[in-house]
Amino acid sequence: MLFNSLLFLLFFVIVTITYYLLPHKLRWMWLLAASSYFYMYFKPVYILIILFTIVVDYCAGILIQNSQGKKRKLYLILSIVTNVGVLAFYKYFNFIAVNLNLVSGSFHGPQLPLVDFILPIGLSFHTFQAMSYTIEVYRGNQTAERHFGLYALYVMFYPQMVAGPIERPQHILPQLHRVNNFSGKALLNGLFFIAMGMFKKVVIADRLGLFVDPVFTNSHAHSSLELLIATYFFAFQIYCDFSGYSDIAIGTALVLGIQLMQNFNFPYLAANVSEFWKRWHISLSTWFRDYVYIPLGGSRVNFLKTCLNVLIVFMLSGLWHGANWKYLVWGAIHGLLLVAYQLLNKFNIRVTGFKFLKWLLTFNLVCLAWIFFRAGTVADAFYILNKIFSGSNFNYLSNRLMSVNELWYCVFIILALLLGERYLRQAKDYPAMPKIIIIGALVAACYFLGIFNEAQFIYFQF
Repeated sequence: MLFNSLLFLLFFVIVTITYYLLPHKLRWMWLLAASSYFYMYFKPVYILIILFTIVVDYCAGILIQNSQGKKRKLYLILSIVTNVGVLAFYKYFNFIAVNLNLVSGSFHGPQLPLVDFILPIGLSFHTFQAMSYTIEVYRGNQTAERHFGLYALYVMFYPQMVAGPIERPQHILPQLHRVNNFSGKALLNGLFFIAMGMFKKVVIADRLGLFVDPVFTNSHAHSSLELLIATYFFAFQIYCDFSGYSDIAIGTALVLGIQLMQNFNFPYLAANVSEFWKRWHISLSTWFRDYVYIPLGGSRVNFLKTCLNVLIVFMLSGLWHGANWKYLVWGAIHGLLLVAYQLLNKFNIRVTGFKFLKWLLTFNLVCLAWIFFRAGTVADAFYILNKIFSGSNFNYLSNRLMSVNELWYCVFIILALLLGERYLRQAKDYPAMPKIIIIGALVAACYFLGIFNEAQFIYFQF
């Protein structure tokens, strides 16, 4: 069930109204049932996978808390191995098999069979959220949840189970326990976030996709100018698509009285790559920081080991996004950019000049890296880069995808986003009537300017 569909609108209204009509002791059942239906709408059988990991992690949390010494670590390891094992099988088995078969085939060796299945939607997100629970119980930051239904709801809470934000148990579980009374302010704030997220998705992201998707799908058929435009457009397509989803998730949860973490903080305003990753997909970057980077030693070890830790984290982050070499290369590029930034700091080399120039350099480096993320293969990404920098047929701009006026319209809405999003977010603190007017304006803009092809959110595939 897609957020940008009439079915979800009906689902959201029914779930919310029923939630507040029910007594508190029954609400968790209703939300869990609604979340199960929401997930099963995509492919019903895959709920068995989530149920399996929920049972394992629920039991592991209790066993970890009730155990001492090595047993605690053993139960944690069993939980992590189970979660990573499920994720690895469904997401990486064929990728590993294909690459091993290539190596084996060069020696005329045996070939591994490939498994024919569809990747369970949102698997990486709810797997990481489940792992954070057992890790936090092990660290003593979270008591083991004894209420099985509430723990299951923590993993399956429908606004964020498919594409995040990836929450921590100490933030969400207490909110699921408390009594949430209906609040007009929470309703308006939630509707504001939903309207803003929908605006980003259907007015900006899906419109940019009309140009971006055909160009990257058949990059050899387009000029260097079209490839360059598609590269910049994709940067804003993926931002508006993903941050739009996060805004809708935050708003949907807020209407129910539950506050999710902020997942984006104007990342394209960052003046360096380190700052970019403090602003982009915050729930994932902090997850890797707390559960991978710091346990590896973080920055407490020598400089070379710190650089290696950074590279490991970002290559793993790349693989988290997909079982494809292009994601690994994309992660490695960001890792190398961060290593370069740390080298400058280590030797006290300060890049002088206007902050605008630092922002411009950072933005363009991020956009060039996005080419590897969006291209079909690593070879396609290098072809696009080569064609852009060679300037081949640079003056040619076909009107098959968009007219010149439509392209300028896309540029206009991108500039409006860059200049106005910060001020738009402040509207959540406005009095009720101005907020209602803004919500109405966003809804009207979605209706008159939106692309309603029910395009799937980009991060659903992860």
